[in-house]
Amino acid sequence: MKLIVGLGNIGKEYEGTRHNVGFMAIDAIAAANNIEIKSEKFGGKYAILNKMGEKIIFLKPQRFINLSGEVLKKYIDFYQISVDDIFVIGDDLDLPVGTFRLRYQGGSGGHNGLKNIELHLKTQQYKRMKIGISNNKQMDTKDYVLGKFSQEEKEKINEIIHLCPKIFDDFLTMTYDNVMNQYNKK
Repeated sequence: MKLIVGLGNIGKEYEGTRHNVGFMAIDAIAAANNIEIKSEKFGGKYAILNKMGEKIIFLKPQRFINLSGEVLKKYIDFYQISVDDIFVIGDDLDLPVGTFRLRYQGGSGGHNGLKNIELHLKTQQYKRMKIGISNNKQMDTKDYVLGKFSQEEKEKINEIIHLCPKIFDDFLTMTYDNVMNQYNKK
């Protein structure tokens, strides 16, 4: 069993914001697999997909992003999911808009959602996709991550979001090292 987690903030006012690219990505993967993430349990919206002989849970925590780990941990415990079978998708201030990185370990980079996940998993070793949202040092970080993308940025983000279903399919059929080698371009 695998757990695919998209990070974001709940509420209409946060739709389309930089901090919600994780929700955008997981919604694109779900849509490509003809499912909708709408069931609710343990403080999260989820859907279950059976694909290629694997049961996959798609999860959108429904608490604010800095409490994502609490929700994720409840799913891990209930479904007895190994940390090796978790894939988290979220934003990254240190990557330019239009870029992303796949990693299987590393620090939170100051991302409060990832900090909370690491606190509850008691490890920094879990698979993740970090989608670049750039950074604007002229603005307060909170205001920046909760802001909307410009039209040009939105086009770059949409290219990555449209690639997410392919990355997901490869995640199911390839080793994670091979997935990283395929998509992490220099």
